[in-house]
Amino acid sequence: MIFNVISIFPEMFDCITKSGITKRAFINNLCCLKINNPRDFAFDPHKKVDDKLFGGGSGMVMKVEPLELAIKQAVLEQSELGVRKSLRIYLSPQGERLDHKIVGRLLLEDGIILACGRYEGVDERFIERNIDLELSVGDFVVSGGELPAMMLIDSILRHIPGVLGDISSAHNDSFVNGLLDYPTYTVPRDYQGAKVPEVLLSGNHKQIKLWRLQMSLWRTYMRRPEMLQSRKLTKVESGLLDEMIYNNSK
Repeated sequence: MIFNVISIFPEMFDCITKSGITKRAFINNLCCLKINNPRDFAFDPHKKVDDKLFGGGSGMVMKVEPLELAIKQAVLEQSELGVRKSLRIYLSPQGERLDHKIVGRLLLEDGIILACGRYEGVDERFIERNIDLELSVGDFVVSGGELPAMMLIDSILRHIPGVLGDISSAHNDSFVNGLLDYPTYTVPRDYQGAKVPEVLLSGNHKQIKLWRLQMSLWRTYMRRPEMLQSRKLTKVESGLLDEMIYNNSK
């Protein structure tokens, strides 16, 4: 997987290239990441990449030319690495909501370019001329696209074999099977009176699997019921969920 990021804060991406699980992906050459700084394509003495809004208003807007030249450079770099067509994404609160299905589609791409806005956003002409897809990580606003870009890169890298110590960890994540994840426990068995559920100590793997499925169903029902509306439950799943609903209605 080849990533390029358009950002005026390249140092922020040390968080994913030098820390945690994602660091393993870069050390083992399972992906590569290049930052293209629009300031490198601003030709005034002050390397200015923003200016005032036409029509008035507070804040500043990122200019077209430095962004467009940066993204063209990113496309060229990916092409030289064998990417036939780069997918160009702009991280924006106005974009399509990022979810597990979209991450699955992005895994099929050879090269992804992530453009990170700042200030009041970017000149709309940059989006119209250069962007294939706008994505949002939620209905809230942060100071720039760098944090959402890192979240997106992390979510993709988790599914590349060799990044996680055990790829099955990703297969058991929330949303993979249309449900939220089940609760997990570790030592001690008894922490100030709060005990690990007995079924997890039983050694009966069939019962543990059923319990985990039931907890996933119940947690999804309680926290994200809309997810169940788009998922056809099996007879076993319906029975497990009905049992939880009945037990908790007494």
